[in-house]
Parts: sequence; C-alpha cells; structure tokens
Amino acid sequence: MSNPETKIQNEIRVALSKHDCTVFRANVGKVMMANGRWFDTGLPKGHPDLYGFRHTDGKCFYVEVKTKTGRLREDQKRFAEYVTQFPILYGVARSAEDAIKIIEGK
Repeated sequence: MSNPETKIQNEIRVALSKHDCTVFRANVGKVMMANGRWFDTGLPKGHPDLYGFRHTDGKCFYVEVKTKTGRLREDQKRFAEYVTQFPILYGVARSAEDAIKIIEGK
C-alpha cells in the first residue's frame, strides 16, 4: 500500500496542473552513497513538498502536504514563518481542494 501523503500529493499535482499551474515536487532527504558518504538534496530544512507558479501571473506558491491528522514539524513551521513575510502563496493542504484554495489566495 502506498503512503497516504504521497497519494494526496499526487492528486494535488494533477489538480494544480489542470488549474493552469506548473508544479514541482521537492524530493528531500539524505542517502548514503556506495562510498559511505552522505548525499543531501540541498533544499532547506522544512521546505514544502510542492512548489511552483501560476501561469496567469507567475505568482510563486509553496504547498505543504499533510494527511488529515498530519502536523507540521518545527522546521516546517519555521519555513512557513519565513516565507509568509513575502508576497508568495503558502499553505498546508490536506486535499486537492485545499491546494486550489491556496493558489487562489484564499
């Protein structure tokens, strides 16, 4: 069975793409390479799962995907506090409908 958050994330990606947006999935984490060294994706800690822009005006958005009961980690809260100081769109989505509201600025 697949991860429930991944299922929601995929539904959001499809919905936002149909809603005239370009959406990127942020693959974050660390992996041990064959030589024993760690490879880190380089994105800041707490970076949201999805980000992109609206085609209509180029407005940037970040979407943190959570299940119904999922909670933000401290690093995700810090990221949200930082980016919401700027004129971008940010929100936590538990469904495709939530994500559409975020990118519509609601």
